[in-house]
Amino acid sequence: MRSKKTVFLSLTMAICLLSSALLLHAQGGDKFKGRLAPVPALGIQPALVQGVGLAEATLNGRKLTISGAFEKMASAATIAKLGLGQLPGMRGEPVFDLTVTKTGDGKTGTIAGTFDLTPQQVDAFKKGRFYVQIHSEGAPNGHLLGWLLK
Repeated sequence: MRSKKTVFLSLTMAICLLSSALLLHAQGGDKFKGRLAPVPALGIQPALVQGVGLAEATLNGRKLTISGAFEKMASAATIAKLGLGQLPGMRGEPVFDLTVTKTGDGKTGTIAGTFDLTPQQVDAFKKGRFYVQIHSEGAPNGHLLGWLLK
């Protein structure tokens, strides 16, 4: 029968190995970030488009994982999209829906999503053509926006 000390050391070693494996897995892939800022929109008062946020992305092969957070929006978030522009800095069409998790009054929350990209989308992503856009009740065509860059 094994002593308590041997069992404890075995469990500790297993936990350390598992933690190391998870850390190495989490570090894999190319990292990208985007600062989410208010989007000027025609016909919407500037007071209705406020807030800040941050989005992070990891591209591991063709698998793209997005996470982020936002706060201080003027109205509650409704949806979030991952868009693809024809050029970096030029907005385009939404490509993927992100999950929005709101807290409290909906003016603060998180975004997340995992997607399988085509080879063409991987190339576009690496060239800075993808962006995150969060929409809100007061700005239904877009509230916060940020380009995902290396």
